[in-house]
Amino acid sequence: MTSHLQRVLDSFNADLPLERARTIPSAWYFDPEVYALERRRIFANTWQLACRAEQVAGPGQFVTIDIAGEPILVLRDDQGTLRALHNVCRHRAAQVINEPEGKLTKLRCRYHGWTYDLTGRLRGTPEFEGVQEFHKEEQGLPALAVDTWGPFVFVRQGTPRESLGEYLAPFIERTRSMALEKLHFAGRKEYVIDCNWKVFVDNYQDGGYHVNTVHPGLAGALDYSQYRTEIVGIHSVQIAPMKTSSDPTIGKVRSGSHAYYWWIFPNLMVNLYQGMMDTNLVLPVGPDRCKVFFDFYFADVDGESNRKFIADSIAVAHQVQMEDQGVCEEVQRGLKSHSYDSGRFSVKREAGGYHFHRMLARWLRER
Repeated sequence: MTSHLQRVLDSFNADLPLERARTIPSAWYFDPEVYALERRRIFANTWQLACRAEQVAGPGQFVTIDIAGEPILVLRDDQGTLRALHNVCRHRAAQVINEPEGKLTKLRCRYHGWTYDLTGRLRGTPEFEGVQEFHKEEQGLPALAVDTWGPFVFVRQGTPRESLGEYLAPFIERTRSMALEKLHFAGRKEYVIDCNWKVFVDNYQDGGYHVNTVHPGLAGALDYSQYRTEIVGIHSVQIAPMKTSSDPTIGKVRSGSHAYYWWIFPNLMVNLYQGMMDTNLVLPVGPDRCKVFFDFYFADVDGESNRKFIADSIAVAHQVQMEDQGVCEEVQRGLKSHSYDSGRFSVKREAGGYHFHRMLARWLRER
């Protein structure tokens, strides 16, 4: 670790009580060395949502995903075993499979035609005769840990310190009665945002502090006076009672007794309303840019009325996201101002944000 990076990490005090705490310094949001360290110590050491189980249900079905710069391939092999492989050819590091998803019988790199079977073993090396000290059996695609929970497939680089079930335990235990595994996927929306991935998480984790000012439509459906945040292990959950909205569209698609907004360290968020769920996965694509994937699930997806409900619900989510995107990009620009280094937390609202920053510091310093 360079002396510069050590100074940047040491500039945050994670031991203070919330009443005295400051946010992580602005450099953590754009410093290339911090970003490189996050890739190694956080994204390479946590279970990451990769795809839906139904996308890789049968032999040969695959999904590709880039997790903080690491190309990954998830697939079912010929025997029906779920696998996750580094999607990088062992010859010249080209991406072996470039399509986002589909079905195949072998893995063939388009660059020089090297081929691998569905277990990742190297099978074909065109015009490679005469190469000495080359052992094909040692040149397969390295595997990652892979596991499923409910409708989701997660992957993890390296050797997991905990199982997926242990990693998700607070979320699984607290949502068991909601039968999330019975919800049906209904669509995805993707966003590219000009901000560091942590800005997006900070915005999500502010305990509803920005709801009244940034999301007036959503605010009309939540009882802000009873909005609270609970810290649960490496997770947090924001809970807000629902109320009748004056906006008929929002009132129709955001109902039930409570809204639950789960955050699972480091980059997965799950929004739960009556009969519906959407997951928000934020993935960095650089120090000051990220992608966010919204996947939408509903209890009922068949029939014209349900399709209209789903379309209206996704439209509301899109409006909220566009409101958040504008604020997040403003914040990223402000973080580079010479006038700003760090800020304070609202004791009433932002316990979740401080929990996030403390966990970041611990993982970056200790892992």
